[in-house]
Formats: sequence, structure tokens, C-alpha cells
Amino acid sequence: MNETTEAASEANHAYTQSAHANNAAAPRFWRSDALPFIEARSIDDGRKVCYAKHSHETFSIGAVTGGHSVYLNRHAREWIGAGAVVMMNPDDVHACNPVAGERWSYRMLHVDVAWFTKLQHELGFSENHAFRAFSQIMTLDATLFDGLNRLCAILTDNDSDTGSGSGADTLRKESAAITFFSAVQQKFNPARELPEHDASAQLVRAAEFIADNCTRALKLDDICAAADLSASHLIRAFKQRYGMTPHAYLINRRIQYSRAQLRRGRLIADVALDAGFADQAHLQRTFKRLVAATPGQYRS
Repeated sequence: MNETTEAASEANHAYTQSAHANNAAAPRFWRSDALPFIEARSIDDGRKVCYAKHSHETFSIGAVTGGHSVYLNRHAREWIGAGAVVMMNPDDVHACNPVAGERWSYRMLHVDVAWFTKLQHELGFSENHAFRAFSQIMTLDATLFDGLNRLCAILTDNDSDTGSGSGADTLRKESAAITFFSAVQQKFNPARELPEHDASAQLVRAAEFIADNCTRALKLDDICAAADLSASHLIRAFKQRYGMTPHAYLINRRIQYSRAQLRRGRLIADVALDAGFADQAHLQRTFKRLVAATPGQYRS
């Protein structure tokens, strides 16, 4: 390699390293028109991040995934590291900044107060009450930390087995958000226990509605309306009754529909679209996962 080529190679390597560093230092945001009540933010290398004291109109919850930082929330000051989960009520003045020199990373979710208040009402708070603030501002609860990271991964997944942007994908993400925030509410800010009523008939209606409409872009509200159940109750009770979430039940029904169509000899691409998948590739992946065979192998 001559000197010119070697210098160019070193320059290109330095540029690539700089680009990677810049990408790691840049904040990433996730939003969806289909789920307007939640926004996600993350950063992989926040060494140069500097937040002034500020507040949000949302309920905010975040996980520190690397490094250490100083967390201020109203009059409290905490030194926190990887594994910590922080919670900020609407309008709480706060700031969280990294310890100098450490590669600090975090994930944060901002949730609409009206949406969370509705969930609190479903979980036992009087509908006459506004948002019930959390008294705890930080926890090292490993289950909560793992759950928040898992929810962030689901929300930002643009290549799920159900197809990016599809109705089933929205159902999956909304159900995951309700499940996670129900757990947060019940663990750290519980209301009185509501008496459980026998919802067997309503759950059957929900399952029948999903089966009858499995090729449509179903919304969680559609299923709740058919069953006359709140979203949080539906998700919890449906999984207890059927061993899977409404979203998983929907995908399973779409695969059953696809199998019937493939037995008739229909083209795989046509079956994929008719069944509600984004394209043939998404049907292929989901079919293999649930049937342990490809659609082509099954049709043959």
C-alpha cells in the first residue's frame, strides 16, 4: 500500500469512527400516529448531554442502561447507575446528567396523562379523581427495568412478524404498553382491589370477534367494544383464559386462515395479503414460527 492510499485509508477509518460516535451521541425518538399517547427516546452515548432543569406535561419513566448520572427530581438528588429506573410525574422539575467521562445511556418513555388517568380508573381509582401522582421517583426493581426495556424494543420494532405499520402490529404495541403500565401502577401506585366479576361470556365474545375479523386491521378498542371490557381487564383476563394475548390470538387465527387458503392451492403472495400480513415475507416468517414449516412446504 503506498503512502497516499494508506493516508486515505486512515482518513476513511477516522471518518467512520467519527460517524459512529456521532450516531451514538445523537438522541433517537420514536412516535406513531396509531399510538399518539406514547413517545420513546433513547441515547447510546450521552457523555456530552447536559440537561437544564425542566419538566414535562407527560408522565415519564426511564431506564439507565449504562454509566452513571446525577438525578434531580424536585428536592431530591440521587446518584444512579445502570439498572436504575426513574419516574417523573407531570410538571415535576427534574434533570439527569452523566458523571463526567462516562459513557451514559438510557431509554425514556413519555406517556399522555389523560391516557394514563383512564388506565388508573380501570385499575380501581375513582373516575372523579384526576391523575394520581407517584410518590416514588426511583427504583432498582429488576423486573421493572427489564419490562421497560422490553416495551421500548417492541415499540421501536419496525420489522415485526406481523408487518410494519399493520393493524396487528399496532395491537401488539398498544397491548404491551397497557400491560407494562398496568404493572407499574399496581406495584408502585396501587388503588383498592376491584372485585373480579365472571367475564367468561365476554371473553368468548372477544375471541369470536377476533376469529371472525382476523384478516382485518383490528384495533384494541374494537375488541374491547365487542367484549364490553376495559383494555386492561381484557388483556389480563384473555391471557388467563386462552393462554395468549389478544394479539397472539389474532396472529394464530391469521395462520389458521392461511393454512386453509394454501390447502386450496392459492398463491402464497395472495394468501399473505388476504390474511392481513404486510407481504409474503412476513407471512413466511410467522408461518415458520408457528407451523415449523414454510408456506411452500405446507402447500406441497
